[in-house]
Amino acid sequence: MKLIIQIPCLNEEETLPGTLADLPRAVDGFDSVEWLVIDDGSTDRTVEVARANGVDHIVKLTNNKGLANGFQAGLDACLKLGADVVVNTDADNQYDASFIPALVKPIVDGNADMVVGDRQVMTIEHFSPLKKSLQRLGSWVVRQASETTVPDTTSGFRAYNREAALQLQVVSKYTYTLETIIQAGKMTVAVDHVPIGTNEKTRESRLFKSMWQYVRRNTVSIFRIYSMYEPLKVFMTLAAVLGLVAAAVWTRFLVSYIQGEGAGHVQSLILGAVLFNAAVVLAALGIIGDLLSGQRIMLQRTFERVRRLELQANVPPSHYEPGGTGPTGQPPTTGANAGKTEEREAIKL
Repeated sequence: MKLIIQIPCLNEEETLPGTLADLPRAVDGFDSVEWLVIDDGSTDRTVEVARANGVDHIVKLTNNKGLANGFQAGLDACLKLGADVVVNTDADNQYDASFIPALVKPIVDGNADMVVGDRQVMTIEHFSPLKKSLQRLGSWVVRQASETTVPDTTSGFRAYNREAALQLQVVSKYTYTLETIIQAGKMTVAVDHVPIGTNEKTRESRLFKSMWQYVRRNTVSIFRIYSMYEPLKVFMTLAAVLGLVAAAVWTRFLVSYIQGEGAGHVQSLILGAVLFNAAVVLAALGIIGDLLSGQRIMLQRTFERVRRLELQANVPPSHYEPGGTGPTGQPPTTGANAGKTEEREAIKL
């Protein structure tokens, strides 16, 4: 059994040594524990620091593609490197690595396919009251959409077995945390959560520059993801609201008309018609979105089968470089060594 711990990085030369120093090299239930760093287009010495501190594998993206894309690239590489379980943690050492054995235990025991570390955000001192409230609200929305019981849905401290990693496909560019939980809840992935500890804050988050940006981005992300997976509920609810408002406006006009004052309330008649048309359009969007959602599920299942075929064909990981611990048996696939990856994979398949 092989456990690979992956760390998405962007210019983390200062915090990465401390994070790596806390990672375990042995965990009960596993024959080997390896480390993988995903360099998301860093312009500092992140890769050199990773090698100097004993990282086994590096996924080196040529330029910055964002956290979600980096996470997905790391997950793909871990599968192709033979990981039975993948743990994801952050490079800023936010999560206490001593909880990794507890994080993977439900998977080792066969009780879960995916485990999310619960930071118990209400107890974190450097989180503002507003941020704590938003975390709770966002987690509640994601639980409704995913039909899971995960209390801390934005936690990036997670473990996946191979089945869960094969089924997940992130399309969001901002964050993977919310989308992967909703996907897991909709698919045949058993999701569990365990309480974890956190370390002192080492730096400010790079995902957002202010609380307002945090609120705006998370609100948009939650609405977008929920609409993607539950389009019928979202658009039909909006259509029903507008339909009720249109009915109220028309009722006002009807009462005025019966009282002989209809000529003075023609605006209500027009406004009601506009609102009713908008409700019909939203309802149509809900139906179209529901049909597209069905197609998305079919594509997701097709992608999962392609991944399984790639693993059977021993297709090498993309953007891969060996780390600093010696030969890994995998040739580099970056720079001039990238080759014509698509053609090579097609020939093997």
